[in-house]
Amino acid sequence: MEAYILVNCEAGKSWDIADAALKMENVKMAHAVTGQYDVVAYIEFTDMDSLTEILGEFQGMEGIERTYTAVSIPPTK
Repeated sequence: MEAYILVNCEAGKSWDIADAALKMENVKMAHAVTGQYDVVAYIEFTDMDSLTEILGEFQGMEGIERTYTAVSIPPTK
């Protein structure tokens, strides 16, 4: 399964949070970005329990104010 985690963080923390996210096992991509969100991370996970664990890691990072999660829905055949 795949998802995007969109992060709002404290001012000046975007690059630190993106770098810390890249050290997490399930994070395949993380970038500081402009716009409504400060960091966008792409993750891969096996089930909803593992997604919950990953989100807990994100939300426990110093400087993160809020996260939004968009789980990818695969196309149907």
